Amino acid sequence: MGQGEAAAILGGGLSLRAVVWGSGEVQPPSGVSLSPSKVGLSRESEGVPSTAIREISLLKELKHPNIVRLLDVIHSQKKLYIVFEYLSQDLKKYMDSCQSGALPLSLVKNYLFQLLQGVSFCHSHRVIHRDLKPQNLLINEAGAIKLADFGLARAFGVPLRTYTHEVVTLWYRAPEILLGCRYYSTPVDIWSIGCIFAEMMTRKALFPGDSEIDQLFQIFRTLGTPTEVTWPGVTQLPDYKGSFPRWPKKEMKDIVPNLDRDGRDLLTQLLLYDPSKRISAKAALNHQYFLSRSSGTPEQRHTLRRECR
Repeated sequence: MGQGEAAAILGGGLSLRAVVWGSGEVQPPSGVSLSPSKVGLSRESEGVPSTAIREISLLKELKHPNIVRLLDVIHSQKKLYIVFEYLSQDLKKYMDSCQSGALPLSLVKNYLFQLLQGVSFCHSHRVIHRDLKPQNLLINEAGAIKLADFGLARAFGVPLRTYTHEVVTLWYRAPEILLGCRYYSTPVDIWSIGCIFAEMMTRKALFPGDSEIDQLFQIFRTLGTPTEVTWPGVTQLPDYKGSFPRWPKKEMKDIVPNLDRDGRDLLTQLLLYDPSKRISAKAALNHQYFLSRSSGTPEQRHTLRRECR
């Protein structure tokens, strides 16, 4: 690393992160160690964690302005350092720290557009992220938002492979995964984006389940219990039960009251039950919701600079 830079080592499961802090005096956040001697691979006998290998290999190929940039990989006998470009905080921390209530609508739209750009790029390169959530979206004071943490990401082919359903943080997990579907694809990322979009608008999780069945019921209570009419084939999924309660669908304007008509239409398409009908990231970028889009007012950019330091 260059002069004036330091690496903060973050423990994420078995994977280790080295995040490049800006030049000059470095003040890492509380709990982050700058001492390399305190960091090693958690299970030395097992070698480098598979999540780290997967993330490194994918990020070497995925170079895009809305995907966190891999700067270097340093592998010694007992330590693995993965060095990323510096972004000051994640979207979850930013939303939690906002003092003004709701996020500015122009900022939400701009973040969503950038998120879709990054995901569209991944999908065009046959990669499913599989763990999109506010904690894995990094932002900076310039208004950029970037996809991070590709430890669960997978390259996919045709025909689709069978995947485990133990992926995606519960609140952002698509219903086809919750119902045991083993052949899923890019629409699982689109569902997560819909959940994140709604959360940016309301600053609260759309479906905050505390178990898999509660997660399903949170979704059903909001979007209505799916049927063969709304989702052909749903009754054949492994974990579907004919005894599921029958909830009616709520109006999108009641779910996200401060979202305009175009925004509600896009959110509806992001959260369609049927994965084959769910809008793609590429198509979403051309949605009329984005006809008017800005990078935010000077006041909003000043707020970002202050809160993303």
